[in-house]
Amino acid sequence: MKMRAAISDFHPVKQIILDYPTEELLIVYDPDFKFGQNFYLCATEEAKRSLFISEEKATISAEVGATAAEEEKVYVYKPPETKEWISQGSNVEVEDELVLDSRPKINFCASRVRRDFGAPITFSDKNADQSSVEQGLSASYLACTSYLDANFTIKKAVLDCAVQAIPEMNDNFSQTYWKHPVNASMQYEAQELTENQFKAALCNEVLSEFVKNSVSRFDLALQQNVVTDVFFDDWKVLGEEDTNFGSKSDNHLKEYQSFTDLQYSKDKTVTCVDWHPQIKGVMAVACCERYSFDDRIDNASKLLMNASLVLIWSFADPIHPQLLLEGPDDIFCFKFCPTNPNIVAGGCINGQLVLWDVSEYADKLNSSRTSSSKTQTKMTMFGEEVLPETPTVHYSAVSAIENSHRSLITSVEWVPDHFEFNRLGNPVENRMCECCQLITCSTDGNVMVWDIRPPKPTQAAPREQVDKNIPTPFGVSQTFKHLDLTWKPLLKLSATKMDSSGDYSPLKFSIPEQQEFRDHVSTGGNKHELDETMKVSSAKNQKPLEHISTHYFMGTEDGEVVYADFKLEKDNETGKANVPKPNWAVACHDGPVNTLQRNPFYNDIILSVGGWTFALWREGVTSGAILQSASAAKLYTAGHWSTTRPAVFFLGTRDGNVEVWDLLDRTHEPILVQNVTAAQVTQIVPWVVSKKQNLIAVADNVGTLHILEIPWNLRHPAATESKGIRNYFERETKRIQYFDQRAIMRETERIGANDGKRFSVIRI
Repeated sequence: MKMRAAISDFHPVKQIILDYPTEELLIVYDPDFKFGQNFYLCATEEAKRSLFISEEKATISAEVGATAAEEEKVYVYKPPETKEWISQGSNVEVEDELVLDSRPKINFCASRVRRDFGAPITFSDKNADQSSVEQGLSASYLACTSYLDANFTIKKAVLDCAVQAIPEMNDNFSQTYWKHPVNASMQYEAQELTENQFKAALCNEVLSEFVKNSVSRFDLALQQNVVTDVFFDDWKVLGEEDTNFGSKSDNHLKEYQSFTDLQYSKDKTVTCVDWHPQIKGVMAVACCERYSFDDRIDNASKLLMNASLVLIWSFADPIHPQLLLEGPDDIFCFKFCPTNPNIVAGGCINGQLVLWDVSEYADKLNSSRTSSSKTQTKMTMFGEEVLPETPTVHYSAVSAIENSHRSLITSVEWVPDHFEFNRLGNPVENRMCECCQLITCSTDGNVMVWDIRPPKPTQAAPREQVDKNIPTPFGVSQTFKHLDLTWKPLLKLSATKMDSSGDYSPLKFSIPEQQEFRDHVSTGGNKHELDETMKVSSAKNQKPLEHISTHYFMGTEDGEVVYADFKLEKDNETGKANVPKPNWAVACHDGPVNTLQRNPFYNDIILSVGGWTFALWREGVTSGAILQSASAAKLYTAGHWSTTRPAVFFLGTRDGNVEVWDLLDRTHEPILVQNVTAAQVTQIVPWVVSKKQNLIAVADNVGTLHILEIPWNLRHPAATESKGIRNYFERETKRIQYFDQRAIMRETERIGANDGKRFSVIRI
């Protein structure tokens, strides 16, 4: 009655039950509907006792009557009548189960000596195998060892246990004031004005002022009624988005494709992954041997014999790579040129910068299917006929070893096409609107800017006349012949530490300008000018761009995030241009920084990943990160922002998991953790194929590239997500600024208190 209240079947007799004097009530099931219901309830103890007495009397009388009836009844024996047996088919089954003799029986006679009859017998245990060996019998003795027979194992089918379940009770009360209902009515009559009263009302200044003040409000209300449908049911269409392509229930990354090559990438570390900027379904992968520095020295001869390659894959052929880009040494990082994807720049592990030109194979990459084996022609190599399955592209140019980095190049980026750097680090206008400069960083403590255009002609013999006498290898592009083995950096910056001697060891960097964001730059120049006059512009003709920031973020090998400047400072005494020291540096990670990337929607927000933590930075906030995570259980090895949602980013761990973080959902834990590979994740790069399909490339350190499909809820932003994440960034920025102000105030108070103490001591 307490659980079901008024809908309980016993609610009509609730008061009777509450007034019952004892603890036990008698409820009787009445199948004959003697009192008109299925059950009847004894309201008093007298009724209960009388019911028990009547039931006992009825039972005794029924038993006495049944005994008397049995005594009076005389059984008459009737012999059974024989009937003809009619087969229903069961005899067939019986006959099938009968064991019939299939051969004549064999007679066997067993005999023994007469004196052995009745002799005492002694039984003992003996090893059957040992007895057979002793007596020279192989099958006379058979060991019957005990074993567990599953056919005769008795399982406990019934289990008696006691469970006490008590429903949760909740006592609440409410008090309401009841009022007697009153039927009331009123009758009114419209007020009619006379003609004089009507004229007086129209001439009333108060009424005229009220109408003037109310006209604008009425116009606004009428406009809102026209624009907005007030009868539109928002609740009905609230879940219509779930019926589109995909669903919010798809909350995991789906395996779409995987790429690995048994010859070139198996058991190697994938150091870099990059999607083709224009051709969908084409990506490039760089692989290198998993050797330490000492192992590389010991296996130097083996490494020289193995080719260092960048594999270009296509969804059309997941087994064989489309192209192989050959480098002078293991490639640690590379990038497609945004404006001309046929140009690929890569950084080697020995510090050299490499350029490839794949213009001759552009049609092969654009084709949806690879050419069949019938159309391929055979060629002879070392007296044997081989089938050229995958073409190899030799590098077009490589930087001079004496002018390159002294250690491995950890990151390479193309300078956007709307500006370029001059020799002093100032941004100037790029009239060709083509990406012609590169920025690289290395663990040797240097950040360099390279220019792929030929230098200005000098008074000496032209470079072209000297190169004509040098034979060109077959199959090598001549696009960057002017740079091969003579390439020097345009600008070289050393990352000097702020508070001590020595240099930082940069692993990643991030510049504020991006390729596709050029609203603040006037579009001019001819894109085809690169092919016609590909030369460095004169400093006199270059227009400086003051609105482009020259500051950049840099992540180091020691887990530090550094904020530095490209622009060189002029020394007042010597007049030389020196590299300025960084503006600030914060050590926030407990391991090397492997990711430093700007948010694609908010350019002033930077994600850094290193060690067991990640952090979010904002340009202009110099005291530290606006968000820093706690130490994770596993080491973070890769990270990347989502390309469609501003609040989502992906992280890769050492144990092969991919974590998806949503800052609007929660900031203390990921919303999704999924295992992709059994090895360490080395690279994570998402890519937008279409509005209905987003992919993410996950590489590991065993040479496999996994392509996963991003579900609907991780690629489709909410209507207010952009505004919400911007408010979150603003709120965190204000929090950091507040703590900085409080720290300054406390420091001022401490200095003032110390000055007061010193003054008191002097006065005494």
